[in-house]
Amino acid sequence: MTYQHLGRERRRLTATVADLEVPRQRAFLVGVRLGRNSSLEVEQSLEELALLTDTAGSEPVDREVFNRPAPDPGLFIGKGQAASVADITKAEDIDVVVFDNALTPAQQRNLQGLFECDVVDREAVILDIFAQHATSREGALQVELALLRYRLPRLRGTGEELSQQAGGIGTRGPGETRLESDRRRIRQRITSLEKDLSALRRQNQTRRQSRVQAAVPIIALVGYTNAGKSTLLNQLTGAGVLTEDRLFTTLDPTIRRLRLPGGREMLMADTVGFVRRLPHRLVEAFQSTLEEVRDADLILHLVNADDTDPEGQITAVREVLAEIGADSVPTIIVVNKIDAASPSVVRRLLGAAETAVAVSALTGEGTEKLMETLIRWLNARSSTISVRVPYARGDALAALHRTGEVLSSNEGPDGIDLVVRLPPDQVSRFSAFFSKEPGGPESGTDPP
Repeated sequence: MTYQHLGRERRRLTATVADLEVPRQRAFLVGVRLGRNSSLEVEQSLEELALLTDTAGSEPVDREVFNRPAPDPGLFIGKGQAASVADITKAEDIDVVVFDNALTPAQQRNLQGLFECDVVDREAVILDIFAQHATSREGALQVELALLRYRLPRLRGTGEELSQQAGGIGTRGPGETRLESDRRRIRQRITSLEKDLSALRRQNQTRRQSRVQAAVPIIALVGYTNAGKSTLLNQLTGAGVLTEDRLFTTLDPTIRRLRLPGGREMLMADTVGFVRRLPHRLVEAFQSTLEEVRDADLILHLVNADDTDPEGQITAVREVLAEIGADSVPTIIVVNKIDAASPSVVRRLLGAAETAVAVSALTGEGTEKLMETLIRWLNARSSTISVRVPYARGDALAALHRTGEVLSSNEGPDGIDLVVRLPPDQVSRFSAFFSKEPGGPESGTDPP
């Protein structure tokens, strides 16, 4: 069965399940304050976990925060605390207990035996959401790889089924157990996925090189999940990307052409959103997607001004940018959702950033100023040259208009004299047409 057939079958089954209105799992959330972590940080993280759990399809019905000097090796929380949660799971008919902290496979197994229900951690919830929302072939492969790497150390037989060697002709004597066989198949599948993704990364790198050769600047939209990246992309480019008031609606990168006032063009790439403590295996799995950010000429970092902790979101995004090697890319802070946020919060965020613009991606307010900021950024990194293009070289004339900004144009007897503002790395491309020595970046133009 082809990948396209599998995708259609999955969508059909998903629609069928939705029609049945299967009752949602009842989830109990557990947060743990360790050492010097502040109570506010734990509460904010637990509130985000509730949103993640809801997005994954379970209903958070209750929560509890425990204090621990350090994680317990066997249960993560203390025995008394675990017994308290076990009582709650039985009394409230809980289906799954969700920990905001990462659990080891042993801790997860011990807690499941004690609670007599499923136990998952924050990483498992995020992986589940990614599995639901990945639509492209690359996205599906990346999610499957992350899931298998997560599940492999947690694979463990239960009773006779996975612990005994198989019976029957040709299977007696020394051989591997069912558990060993399962682990071997998972490792083989991981190797196969890594090869497939490596081939896709090479294809993506070729496409990125083509965009670089086309000399069109690339802007990457980054931000906390649900910060409004897709909404802004739709507002500026008419991309028509799906937007919902939910976490991780967009996983697969979307690239659209943005035409600025004056005719210059840029490519705008929407990327996966970030969260606090984004699992490292997800960063690894989505490396090819995140390379769109690392290779960008400019990053627009969207911040949800209507969030309870926008500064915390900024810090979380910057940590991921540093992890993927994109922290040195020029960045403009875009304070979003000003239609709903407190004006004092907007002013605080604008004042804290060296370069920032306030917008409402939903209503379009502030987008004109954002476009002006992008133009100033382009001008600050441009050189102004004077060229004479013969009438027979219409290809060069078109390339100048497409690559740079034509400031003036005069027709002469031998060709067209132009003054053009170009990116510095494109100046040499038109050296055969120089009528004056090329200049550096325009004086009097301040960076955005």
